[in-house]
Amino acid sequence: MLRMVGVEHGGDAWAVSQRLGCTVDDLVELSASMNPVFQPTAEVFIDELDSLARYPDATLATHALAATMGVDPARVLLTNGGSEAIALVARHLGAGEVVEPEFSLYRRHLARVGAGLGRWRSNPSNPLGVLAAPEDDAAVWDEAFYPLATGSWTRGDDAGWRVGSLTKLWSCPGLRIGHVIAPSPAEAAAVAADQPRWSVNGLALSVLPTLFAATDLTGWAAQVRALRGEFVRELRALGFAVTDTEANWVLVQQAGVRESLLAHRVLVRDCASFGMAGVARVAVPRQRDLDRVLTAFAAVAGR
Repeated sequence: MLRMVGVEHGGDAWAVSQRLGCTVDDLVELSASMNPVFQPTAEVFIDELDSLARYPDATLATHALAATMGVDPARVLLTNGGSEAIALVARHLGAGEVVEPEFSLYRRHLARVGAGLGRWRSNPSNPLGVLAAPEDDAAVWDEAFYPLATGSWTRGDDAGWRVGSLTKLWSCPGLRIGHVIAPSPAEAAAVAADQPRWSVNGLALSVLPTLFAATDLTGWAAQVRALRGEFVRELRALGFAVTDTEANWVLVQQAGVRESLLAHRVLVRDCASFGMAGVARVAVPRQRDLDRVLTAFAAVAGR
């Protein structure tokens, strides 16, 4: 049997498809929480394919991100996905505090983890899906899911570090666009000095302005709330114990639900690695997939 990869953070659809003897497209992928109300068309990328013929330059894309988020471009660094943003900041800071349950990549990349060392914090919390209170603080805020939860780009904590993953917002994680917003230009430069040259590919940089122009944060956040509410109601009607969240996923309390749903080619995220045995994190499905997902849950429930 093939070793299952990615279970600690989702995104293991290829390995699962190989195990099941199907294609990735045969699965409804709900283990990685993407925007269920937007996906860029192929034309967006086709129109920028010429960018692959030259070395990438992040200048224009960096200024576009800075202008969108209302920060000094000198404090912004584009990265090869949110994972590189986390790795770079962790290497720069060296140490931090991680209060569980929390996203696993913080511990993976920090050289030292301990109380009082500057908290790393996802907002909304991953996996709990709860937004931090306005008075809460952190040394590093991970805002990968903040825009869809709030309709705003960032919480705006200028005293701390901010990292994010834009391609979760745009439902194209294979493109790999993340970012760091540093507390100062000097600290941004220090992190940038540790980043491999040409880390972000030219296609990603070229399409970023187009994707910004297509973004409707307020509308998307409202649509996600509505879809999530419908999803929660339907799951509870089937008899599942469901914890609603403020994010683009819900939590389902039922042991073995990941494996049971795989029989119906629906992939969800087991939360055992978060220390939450018997809980699955289930991304809010697209409207087109909702009936299929609910049919799978109904079969698991014996309905």
